[in-house]
This record gives sequence, C-alpha cells and structure tokens, in this order.
Amino acid sequence: MTNKTTNPPTKLDTLEKLLKRKNGASIAEMMKATGWQQHSVRGAVAGALKKRGYAITSDNTDGVRRYRIEASQ
Repeated sequence: MTNKTTNPPTKLDTLEKLLKRKNGASIAEMMKATGWQQHSVRGAVAGALKKRGYAITSDNTDGVRRYRIEASQ
C-alpha cells in the first residue's frame, strides 16, 4: 500500500501565490496570510522570492503600495 502525502504549501509559496494575482498584494495582506511581521515579509520578497528567479515590482495606488511578480516574457 502506497501512502502518498502532499506537503502543505510553505509561507513562501503563499507569498508567491499572492504576488502572482493581477493586483498583487500589499504588505498588510502578506502579513495576514503568513503571520509574519512587516520586516520578515519585506525580507522574503527582497531575498527568497528573488532567489527563486522572480522580478518583483511595486506601485503605489491610492496610498497603498502593492507588490507583484512581473510576468515572464
């Protein structure tokens, strides 16, 4: 009998999914989804996700900075 188990998504996987959305995600949304503090979210975006090969962009809309993974060309 084979027991197939699937690992649950990591918090970095959660951030990646949020940032791939059309509107991206704010720091507050990423904090809520991961339970991390602001500096940890920023560190993950600037470090770990860029190491995964993603180009992260941000824009300021209505006073809220939103981050997004650039679509590959």
